[in-house]
Amino acid sequence: MISPPGTQSLPLPSRTSIVLIPRRWLILARVAWVVCALLLLTNFVASIPAYYRIMLTICTLPNQVPCTMPGNGAPSGQLTPVNVHALAQLHLSVATYAAYYVTLQVVLSSLYLGVGLLIFWRKSDVGMGLFVSLWLVLYGASSVTNNFLFAYAPTQPPLILLALISGVQWAGLGAFLLTFPTGRFVPRWSWLLGSALGIIIYRYVRVFDAVQRQQTKWFIYAFAVGMFLGAISTALLVEVPADSPYQLLNGTTTLLFFVFIPLGLGIAILRYRLWDIDAIINRTLVYGSLTVLLVGLYIGLILALQALVRAVTGSLSQQPPVLVGSTLVIAALFQPLRRLLQTIIDRRFYRRKYDAAKVMAAFGTTLRTEVDVGTLREQLLAIVQETMQPAHVSLWIRPAQQGGKHETAWTGNPPPHMGNEV
Repeated sequence: MISPPGTQSLPLPSRTSIVLIPRRWLILARVAWVVCALLLLTNFVASIPAYYRIMLTICTLPNQVPCTMPGNGAPSGQLTPVNVHALAQLHLSVATYAAYYVTLQVVLSSLYLGVGLLIFWRKSDVGMGLFVSLWLVLYGASSVTNNFLFAYAPTQPPLILLALISGVQWAGLGAFLLTFPTGRFVPRWSWLLGSALGIIIYRYVRVFDAVQRQQTKWFIYAFAVGMFLGAISTALLVEVPADSPYQLLNGTTTLLFFVFIPLGLGIAILRYRLWDIDAIINRTLVYGSLTVLLVGLYIGLILALQALVRAVTGSLSQQPPVLVGSTLVIAALFQPLRRLLQTIIDRRFYRRKYDAAKVMAAFGTTLRTEVDVGTLREQLLAIVQETMQPAHVSLWIRPAQQGGKHETAWTGNPPPHMGNEV
């Protein structure tokens, strides 16, 4: 970075280079990737009808004992007698549910396979791109929960190799967490710690550059959203009776937990619209907090108004007015609460954005009174650095024209003899 005369250069964040596959090994690595992918895809296609037949059977184990796939103990998604009774209430057959659940598994697997193939096509010359793409294909071909991987009888010879691959996928997950997004152990001794979260935080704060931080945000955001939704779903289903039709959604919500991971990884590896994550996180915080707050207020208002109606009339016959009144109050509070939460979140988590409006307003006042171009230049560069934290800023000041007036213009790369860069 270059600074205006009289100022010091601002240091760039330390940058960790990505791992590129040497050209002499690239063809061999791609061939090995294709062979592994074809093996997995073949098993994936052949396992679909086998898994469908498993889903047609009823699990007769007690409700507290989950039905699992042979060979690995993964949840099979099979219906229990209680679930069959719930299906009957909805006038649905076991075959219909089996077709629905297997289709959902195939769609989710196709998402993993598609993102993996796309990353291989675009980033197979990068070590992390090749590794993540194969990892996604492996998870997709095994239906994420390994149901497709173990749909065959465990005595068949191919299962030995596939079981080995299944074990490798968990080791690969650990290696991914310790090396993402560069493909390197940074620092070199980080693999000894075994704490993926601690290493990610350390590298995010001390090692990563701006792009690598955005990549990390995408992956962490996708994983956190899936974990949060999965926890909410599990907590709600625990309160639902075992014979309720809502229990049939258990398998669906479990699968939907995995939807966000390939999307976040794909964006991070392909570097597609990396900088949108800040706005997405901001809106998630705002509208997530707003939803929780409004739901709490709505429930509180209903309970309070019901108590008031009971105290005044001695009965609860005025339920509709209570619901209507609570709904109107929540509708009126939506925008004020949204603005309040936006301000609080910007102040707490996006301090520069919160201060930017005040800083620019103060600079606008300075423009009306300050006539020295050098002073304005230094103030403007300082404001841009403070509010936006860019890696590169250029201010081109044109030579004075007749009449002593100056014209300025922003450029990405000003002429060397005129530009002042930060």
